[in-house]
Amino acid sequence: MKSSSLIVLAFVASCLGLAAADLPFGSKPNVILMITDDQGYGPIGKHGNPWIETPNLDKLHGQSTRFERFLVSPTCSPTRAALMSGRHPMKNGITHTILERERMALSTVTLPQVLSKAGYVSGIFGKWHLGDEEPYQPHKRGFDEAFIHGAGGIGQAYKCSCADAPGNKYFNPTIRHNGSFVKTKGYCTDLFFTAGMGWIKKVKDEGKPFFAYITTNAPHGPFIAPPENAKRFKDLGFSERDAGFYGMIENIDENMGRLMNKLDEWELSKDTILIFMSDNGSVGGMVREGAKLGTSKDGKPMLAFNAGMKGAKGSPDEGGVRVPFFVRWPGKFAAGKAVERISAHIDLLPTLAEIAGVTELPEGQVEGRSLVPLLKNPKAKWKDRHLFTQVARWRTGSEPTDHMWRGFAVRNARYRLVGNNLYDMRKDPSQKTDVASKHPEMVKSMRAAYEKFWKETRPLMVNEDVPMSPTRPYHVLHAKQLKAGGIPSWQPPKL
Repeated sequence: MKSSSLIVLAFVASCLGLAAADLPFGSKPNVILMITDDQGYGPIGKHGNPWIETPNLDKLHGQSTRFERFLVSPTCSPTRAALMSGRHPMKNGITHTILERERMALSTVTLPQVLSKAGYVSGIFGKWHLGDEEPYQPHKRGFDEAFIHGAGGIGQAYKCSCADAPGNKYFNPTIRHNGSFVKTKGYCTDLFFTAGMGWIKKVKDEGKPFFAYITTNAPHGPFIAPPENAKRFKDLGFSERDAGFYGMIENIDENMGRLMNKLDEWELSKDTILIFMSDNGSVGGMVREGAKLGTSKDGKPMLAFNAGMKGAKGSPDEGGVRVPFFVRWPGKFAAGKAVERISAHIDLLPTLAEIAGVTELPEGQVEGRSLVPLLKNPKAKWKDRHLFTQVARWRTGSEPTDHMWRGFAVRNARYRLVGNNLYDMRKDPSQKTDVASKHPEMVKSMRAAYEKFWKETRPLMVNEDVPMSPTRPYHVLHAKQLKAGGIPSWQPPKL
C-alpha cells in the first residue's frame, strides 16, 4: 500500500477514535447484547437451580467475567431505557410499561447513536418496548436493522398506542421488519436469534463493526414453550404454566448455543463481546423461595428457587432487580472471574462507549459509570455510590411526587434501604433482618440521597400528562399494508 494511502487511513482512524492506542483493550470489538424477558437470576443451572438445564449458559458462565451484583429495574421498559441511555429510566420519561409512559423521550440519545460515532452499525431483534408510535421506533433511534414485535409482548394490546400486530401468537408471528410487516414461520425465540445471526453474518461479510441487540420476549407470559422444551418439565411433574416458563428458558439456552457455535464458525468469537443478561427479576410464583411448582412422580413437592433472594419482578427488593450479567471477550476479559462490586444497567452505555473509543458522551445525560476498570481487574478500587430503584406504575394523571416514598429502594455497596427498612446485604443477602434502628445515620443519608434524586428526576418525567393515543399504530399500519398488497412471507437467512 502506498504511504499516502496509509496516511489517509491513519487520519480517518484518528477522526473516528479508532487508533489502537486510544482503545482500552487495544482493539475495537463487535458487541452482542442478549437480554431475556422476566428470566431473572435464579433459572440458570450454574446459579444453583435444581431443575433447569442450561448447558450453554453454564458454558458462557465459565468463559465470562461475571458481575454478581448487577442491578436493573423492577420491570422491563425501565431497564431497556436505562441500557439505551446510560441514565435512570425515569429521566427518560419512563414510569410504566404501558399508557404512553413506556415511550423513551425523543431527546434521549441512544446507545446505537453513540456507537455510530465509532463506525458501528446496529441491529435489534425481538422486543423494543420503548414506544410503538413511529418517532419512538428503533429504526428512528439509531438502529440500522430492526426486526421486532410491538408492545411489551407478542400479541399484547392496550388502550393506548402500546399494541402488537393484531392476533399475534408466539408461533408464526407477524414481525415488523425495517418498517414493514412480514409473516414468519416458527417459534418466536428461534426466529429472533435466526434473524440476528443472519444480520451478523451479513455485516461481518461487509467488514463493519456491529452492535447486535437480541432481545427475546421469552420467558415472559403467556408461558408458551415449544412442546419439546416443555415436555421434560411436564414429565417431571411441573404445572402447565411453570413447564412453559422453564421450557422457554431451555429453548433460549439452545439458541445461545447456536449463536456461540456460529461465532466460532465465522471466526468472530475473539473479536466480539458477548453479553447475557435479563431485564428484571423472575416472575412471581416461579421463583419465590418455597413456592410450589408441581409434584414429582414420587409425590414430593417441587419448590421454586431464587438464589436465596427476597422479591421478584415488580419488587424493589434484591430479587426484583438482580440479574445475571455475563461478559465474554476471549483474551481480553478474564474467564471465570466474578466481580462483586455493585453495578447497574446505567453502566452499559458508558462502558461500551469507552471500549469502542467514543470519548464524547451525550452532554448531561449519562450518569452511569464505565465498568472498564473492573473488566481489567475484577478487584479494582470502586468508589461507592447510590443506585435508585422506583417501581412507579402509579395511576396516570396522579401527581408522581405523591408516590415518591412508595415502592422505592436505595442501594450502596453494603446496604439496601426499602421503604423504612434497612438491610445489610453483606451479612443478610436474603433481607431477613431490618437493621434500621442500629444505623439511623445510614437511613438518613440514603433518604436524603433519594430525595435529591427525585428532585432531579421529576422535571424529566415527560410522559405523565400526555393524552392517550386514539389509535394503535401497529394496528393502523398493519391494516394499511394489508389493503395495499398484503403481508409477505419472511425468508430466513441462510446461516
